[in-house]
Amino acid sequence: MGYIVDLSHHQPPAKINYDVFAKNIDHAIIRTQYGSATIDKYYRTHHAELRKRGVPTAAYAWVRGISIKDMEQEAIDFYNRTKDLNPTFWWLDVEEQSMKDMRAGVKAYVKKLRELGARKVGVYIAHHLYKPFNLDMIDFDAVWIPRYGTNNGQPQVKPDYPCDLWQYTSVGKLSGYSGNLDLSKIISSKPLSFFTVASITTETKTNQKTLYRVQSGGYATKTAAEKAVQLLEKNKIASAKYCTVYQDGNVYRFATGTYSSKSDAEAALAKMKQLKILTVGYIVEA
Repeated sequence: MGYIVDLSHHQPPAKINYDVFAKNIDHAIIRTQYGSATIDKYYRTHHAELRKRGVPTAAYAWVRGISIKDMEQEAIDFYNRTKDLNPTFWWLDVEEQSMKDMRAGVKAYVKKLRELGARKVGVYIAHHLYKPFNLDMIDFDAVWIPRYGTNNGQPQVKPDYPCDLWQYTSVGKLSGYSGNLDLSKIISSKPLSFFTVASITTETKTNQKTLYRVQSGGYATKTAAEKAVQLLEKNKIASAKYCTVYQDGNVYRFATGTYSSKSDAEAALAKMKQLKILTVGYIVEA
């Protein structure tokens, strides 16, 4: 298996032999912006060159909002600067305290990003800030944490907190680029395809009519997800017998049975939100 790398303009394209580099990696997570004010110089080049060579790419943005309104604006900028690239994942990079209540600020950021249309949203949270910031991990589809140990380029000490991706060094070396690289690996039950395929659904498409499901955001416990499904039945939104509750990393989700049109699925999702059965949900193709 290849490596998972993250890139920014600190790895200039002129110094990368993409033909060689691409052969070593399974996935690249590329920075779009550092706050709203700084747009990464080479993010479009990195996406284009790696995708040309078959490497799926995701996007990340360093979070620097100083207020709820500012966090929402950063989300808007991140989305508008990246949406045409259709990244496989949208990552929030949380490494500094830019406002007093980072939990509330990051929650506003991810909420706005999802409202705009981002499907898979993850958080990169500095190991030493995991507890102080106390982010609501239920808001995210995946968690990514750095922990380097002596930082010798090899995996050493895993994070103390539950996560899906472990960034284990900042001085990794790969053929095709002579400088240092951040390298990560999957340490949860999620397959690589979860991070490298843009659509949440993994079912094979055929020529038959497209059907749709509602997939929930994460619940802290299986009981909470099952209770939500019971409420769907009680409010005649979806039949419980066609719903599936499943564990996804650190959280539990439900998926409904199928709807014959996207508009029907959207109406069901709107009703779920209105009744506060869920706060985060997605329409996915079945």
